Amino acid sequence: MKKKYIIYSVIGIALLILIAGGLRYAFYQGYIRANYPSLEEYPVQGIDVSHHQGIIRWKDLDRKFVQFAFIKATEGGNHKDSLFHENWREAKKNNIPAGAYHFFTFCKGGDEQARNYIHYVPKDSIDLPPIIDLEYGGNCQEANRKEDIIQEIANYLEIIEDHYQQKAIIYTTNEFYKTYLLHKFMDNPIWIRDILSVPNLPDGRKWLFWQYTNRGRIEGIDSFVDLNAFVGSKEEFEVLLKSNKKEVLPTE
Repeated sequence: MKKKYIIYSVIGIALLILIAGGLRYAFYQGYIRANYPSLEEYPVQGIDVSHHQGIIRWKDLDRKFVQFAFIKATEGGNHKDSLFHENWREAKKNNIPAGAYHFFTFCKGGDEQARNYIHYVPKDSIDLPPIIDLEYGGNCQEANRKEDIIQEIANYLEIIEDHYQQKAIIYTTNEFYKTYLLHKFMDNPIWIRDILSVPNLPDGRKWLFWQYTNRGRIEGIDSFVDLNAFVGSKEEFEVLLKSNKKEVLPTE
């Protein structure tokens, strides 16, 4: 009896390992994910892309899930995404509202980074406000970081907002938000990454966009792609497209 119990236990453990391994594989391959925001609850959804997605077949994108596109433009003080111009052009060609984002590095000055963004992102063709990407991932090492990151971010925002005459959207992660952004830059709309649940910012602040997975799959893109949802209705999204005034931005 004891021997049979041991055999059953070993088989049970092996099955659990196989199931866990299968679920892990399915998650990392994008076949399952934690968040499935419906089009009924979030009727305006979109993507964010960079050169990591390779050549995108923009005309094949499912417009139910690609009603806007955030496109990487620049990074740091002198880097431009290698596919920015192509992605920007194709989004416009296919009538997909586009916004351009800058990956902010912590070891370069905010004024230098703002000039890099302004150099490449045309003022007269943006559909959505300029975006600053604030996160730890892929950033410079702590030893090389500027002494006052918040001041550098503030410098960047001041220059960008003066040039484009609208408040910039702040993209960030929960980790970065809790460390640096609590109760700061309160006039700037938030685009928050949360791949596990519906976002709930710790200071009660409302968010505008939600990156709900980094392993989305969509026709027209051969790699994983980040998927996003807008918090308001289609009518509110149209208001955002047409207006630069922060007071008309929808709330959660």
